[in-house]
Amino acid sequence: MEEEAILGVIISWNCNRDPIVSILEFGAVGDGKTLNTVAFQNAIFYLKSFADKGGAQLYVPPGRWLTGSFNLTSHLTLFLEKGAVILGSLDPSRWGIVEPLPSYGRGIELPGGRYRSLVGYMLRDVVITGDNGTIDGQGSVWWEWFTSHSLNYTRPHLVEFVSSKDVHISNITFLNAPAYNIHPVYCSNVHIHNITAYAPPRSPYTVGIVPDSSDSVCIEDCNISTGHDAIALKSGWDEYGIAYGRPTTNVHIRSVYLQSSAGASIAFGSEMSGGIANVQVEHVYLYNSFSGIEFRTTRVEVVTSKIIISDADLLNVNTAFVAIGDYGTHPDEKFDPDAFPYQEDHAAEHHRPKDQFCRKFHGPTSSTPWTCSNVSGYSESVFPEPCDELKNVNTSSSCFSILMNPNGGAATAILR
Repeated sequence: MEEEAILGVIISWNCNRDPIVSILEFGAVGDGKTLNTVAFQNAIFYLKSFADKGGAQLYVPPGRWLTGSFNLTSHLTLFLEKGAVILGSLDPSRWGIVEPLPSYGRGIELPGGRYRSLVGYMLRDVVITGDNGTIDGQGSVWWEWFTSHSLNYTRPHLVEFVSSKDVHISNITFLNAPAYNIHPVYCSNVHIHNITAYAPPRSPYTVGIVPDSSDSVCIEDCNISTGHDAIALKSGWDEYGIAYGRPTTNVHIRSVYLQSSAGASIAFGSEMSGGIANVQVEHVYLYNSFSGIEFRTTRVEVVTSKIIISDADLLNVNTAFVAIGDYGTHPDEKFDPDAFPYQEDHAAEHHRPKDQFCRKFHGPTSSTPWTCSNVSGYSESVFPEPCDELKNVNTSSSCFSILMNPNGGAATAILR
């Protein structure tokens, strides 16, 4: 039994369970061609009988194990040996269709349901670990279907835990997720460490780790490189997230290497109408990314509070900090067009940019004045006029730029 403290909360997990059962005992074939969904399902059904005895371990030996989506069980360790690769099926019918998440109201990419992810619904005390085994979503076909508008449902994620508690993921490589790599939603006590997640730079909207309406989450010692965001914190979409009312809280991100080709190394939102609070980001290395840290909201009432970002190294990052107030789309027409997001008690300190250091604010066209405190820097051609602390334009910085929105508004400020 091991323990990890996350912002005052103790998470415990059991990585060494007995008995240990091999997937081979259930007829699985690791040739990369034979479909092993039934073998995984039968193995997990059998291992349920050990839940009241402390659980059991499902051992995946070296090989290429093709499978469709399946659900783990509580009090289980899934162990991938070195050289073991779980492959997601290229047949979308093997992933199944599930209802949209209630905090989103529909699939995030298309109306209606969504393809089911590989593992994890309504569980407790689950460990996914190994000797650097691999879970490969074979996402290239999904990316092609997405860009050609050939899908009828929202893409699946590689690993998704819904309404689960005490989840531990470590020592695994995640490759080529159809969309997100790891998506804990409505979860508590989640520890993700020493994982690698990779998708090619041009893979559309692939994201590394997405804590979503979850609390007590620790992400550390990870290396993530994706087509969109490396880490994105979310909490629901517009009125559906407000109605569901579960924020993402008590998140600790530390000692991670993050690369984002077309998004942010760390993003807050844009779907975060349930709120985000009590987040600490420290000792992070952000590199070769379109932006470092982004706060994104749609036109909906959102509160983000008590977010501390410290000790960040930035290398070849286009813009260090970005705040956008009219990002993305809406699930339907039920949103409040007059709502505005609120951000309070944020701190950024001890950052080490290797090149220019910029911050951009991007909001909807409005004559509403800014409300801000404890800031310094400068701005130019900003509407509405910013607070007095940001009106000094005596600078020749080459990183200064104006970020226009589709409605003609612009807001850019460089903070010192």
